[in-house]
Order: sequence, then C-alpha cells, then structure tokens
Amino acid sequence: MRRILPFFAAAGLVLSACNGPAIAAENVVAAPLAKRVAKEGAGLKTAIFAGGCFWGIEAVFSHTKGVKSAIAGYHGGNKATATYAQTNTGVTGHAEAVKVVYDPKVVRYDQLLRIFFSVGADPTVRNRQGPDRGPQYRAALVPVSKEQRIVAASYLKQMQASGKWSRPIVTEIEPHKTFYKAEAYHQDFAAKNPGHPYIRRWDAPKVNALKRLYPSKYRATFKRG
Repeated sequence: MRRILPFFAAAGLVLSACNGPAIAAENVVAAPLAKRVAKEGAGLKTAIFAGGCFWGIEAVFSHTKGVKSAIAGYHGGNKATATYAQTNTGVTGHAEAVKVVYDPKVVRYDQLLRIFFSVGADPTVRNRQGPDRGPQYRAALVPVSKEQRIVAASYLKQMQASGKWSRPIVTEIEPHKTFYKAEAYHQDFAAKNPGHPYIRRWDAPKVNALKRLYPSKYRATFKRG
C-alpha cells in the first residue's frame, strides 16, 4: 500500500523522508480562465472535489487564499462503508474526496476549478491519479448547488475545447450525496507529516505548482481544519 497504515499514523510515526532532489509535480497544466464566472452571492460556500489521494487535494486547497477549511473524506457510497479500509477495496462507490468551505469574495468556484485541474488532478485519466489505481481514486466534481453545476459543466466543456490537454477530458460531474469525514489521522496530513515520502514525492510538488502558477491565490500557511 502506498501510504502509512492507520496503526503507524495513530502512533504518530511516519516513514523517513526522501533524500533525493525535489521532483516536479505530475501533469501540471495551466488550465484556462473560466468563461462562465460563478455568481454565488455573499456568505461562505461549500464544494466537494475528488482527485485521487485526498492528502494532496486537501493540501492544495489548504494553501489557497479564501479557503476556510478543507476536510478529507469519502463521497459516493453509504455510511456503512465510509472508512479508509473499506473505501480502499474500490467496491464501495466512494471516492476519496475533499470538502472545501470557501469565501467567494476571495476565491470563486470557477477559480477553484481552475486550480484543481491545473495542479490537483489530471482530468484525462479514469479511475486513477498519480501512483494510485482504482475507482476510489477517480477525479470527479461534486457540485452542491445549481450554480456550481452550471459552472462545472461549462468548464468541463471549455477544457475539452481548449487544446490544453492532449487526451480527452474524462472527469465527470457526480450527484451530491452525503460526505463522510475521514479518520482523524488523514486530516491535515501534509501539514502534520511534511517528511512523509508520499507527500514529498506527489503532494508537495502540487503545492509548489500552485504557488508558481497562481501566486495571487497562494497562501504560504496551511489552513488547518
């Protein structure tokens, strides 16, 4: 398994950090500026993103200005199977996902989509991301409002026509179901375990790419919780 076992996480132990040079993020693409701007009004909003390992997606959004919280969890299945062990079997319907609470006055939903597809998830692969394989690692958008659905659908079409990706866009929009928060040891994982080999190899480069591509949206501190 590509990540630490719950036993070691609960004990506060991590594997030794990689000693090699920093590795560039995989499949970084400067996604297009959205033509359909989200009109979300005042107040905090919530969005759900599935993009492979939730550690990396949580880390990216936790470093995004305007994001108030990014919570790792499971989406798509039912409560009985909303655990890491069961989701990891790939047969529960769940995807590892992140629930993002954000202030649209600082960062809009369409801007979160752009960040997500630029540095978070490869929209051209199905049921996998990076080194992880299986439907639990699929990339998917989960709009929680009519406005988000309209913006998400428009952006996926725009991405397909943009020529930014050499392969077809296969990421889909999924119906909003109950989001189940993941186990405590998964929360804020990148901030708690910056030396973990998986974080060093796959997720820290995503945060570095966020800083490089979108400096005005990058927040140096990790927003926990």
